[in-house]
Amino acid sequence: MFDYTLLHWTTFFSAALVLNLAPGPDFAFILGQTFRGGRRAGFIAMFGIWTGAMVHVLMAALGLSAILMTSATAFSIVKWVGAAYLLWLGVSALRAKSASFLPDRPESGPSYPVTTIFRQGMLTNILNPKVALFFLAFLPQFVVEGAGPISAQLFLHGILIICIAAFIEPPLILMADRLGQTLRRSKRLALWMERSVGAIFIALGLRLALDKR
Repeated sequence: MFDYTLLHWTTFFSAALVLNLAPGPDFAFILGQTFRGGRRAGFIAMFGIWTGAMVHVLMAALGLSAILMTSATAFSIVKWVGAAYLLWLGVSALRAKSASFLPDRPESGPSYPVTTIFRQGMLTNILNPKVALFFLAFLPQFVVEGAGPISAQLFLHGILIICIAAFIEPPLILMADRLGQTLRRSKRLALWMERSVGAIFIALGLRLALDKR
């Protein structure tokens, strides 16, 4: 099982590396949360995004994503729900009167809405049908006849894409956090960071809403 050539792995890892380095909505969300609430918020957002990606990998391996892609109604429902969710997050952040991530008491240390950030990251990824389309278009290219069950091959390569992200995204989060620390020292700048994240959410929501298959 999983008998692949060196050329196969070289091609796959090269393509996966380029895809992970390319800027996209998921990493925009992670960076926004890092600037907004520091490295912890960034890592929580990252794990949320990864969880959503794992759901798409499972769906692709089980063939469920194909149903989403062949049904115009299902695709539209997921797209509009995802866009509405992002727009709601954006408007909420823009209307904030203070930065939600700043502590009430300086000595108490920063307080992060862990479950909220994780859930936002996960839902942002899951409710983007373009992610499902990506896995359906990308993963089958690396299915090799006789190398193992097709679903197992799809799952393996999908998980490896997430593993590659684990070597790329954490260092970028740490670098973004160092810049964010400087900005967060000012309450006024912190509020503008909050609103900037809101603008990112709205931009991502509009982009998803305007996307066509």
